[in-house]
Amino acid sequence: MGEPMKNEIQLFEDQKIRVAWDAEREEWYFSIVDTCAVLAETDRPRKYWNDLKKKLQVEGSELSEKIGQLKLK
Repeated sequence: MGEPMKNEIQLFEDQKIRVAWDAEREEWYFSIVDTCAVLAETDRPRKYWNDLKKKLQVEGSELSEKIGQLKLK
């Protein structure tokens, strides 16, 4: 199996996860909302992610409050 195409939807356990490739940094970016839907098996991934961010902040995580939701194609 070859390298996945850049900026396309990947499948994990037959569920879609949006990805983007930054060629300059040579890094993959994955949609956290899509990832939450797959790993937490939730039908409300945005709510799950918002609740998780709040919990992480209470535990001392350094998540940025100024970053809203970014759009992926």
